[in-house]
Amino acid sequence: MGFSRAVRRGSRIAVSGTAPLDEEGETVVGDAYEQAKRCLEIILAAVEGLGGTIDDIVRTRIYVIDASDWDAVGRAHGEFFRETYPAATMVVVKGLLDPRWRVEIEAEAEVLS
Repeated sequence: MGFSRAVRRGSRIAVSGTAPLDEEGETVVGDAYEQAKRCLEIILAAVEGLGGTIDDIVRTRIYVIDASDWDAVGRAHGEFFRETYPAATMVVVKGLLDPRWRVEIEAEAEVLS
């Protein structure tokens, strides 16, 4: 479908909406915290694969299907970004592509060095 996990143009890296999938492409079945951690691991690997670091991530957008998951997802986000504090948005959506997904996350990075 013409999809890239992440694209770098100059100093900018855009990471597509990232679902909680394992290395085989299967959904990580678990709570919102575990799923958010997995999404963030994939995002960080994508940014690093294009020459960036966690410190270069300047924005995240988080989509959850249940507002009550905000704390668990926020906790996972805070563990990853405890020192960098990217701009972040979290919204509640009616659904995601796979009904087992509780969260999907996208990110943007700016590599200045």
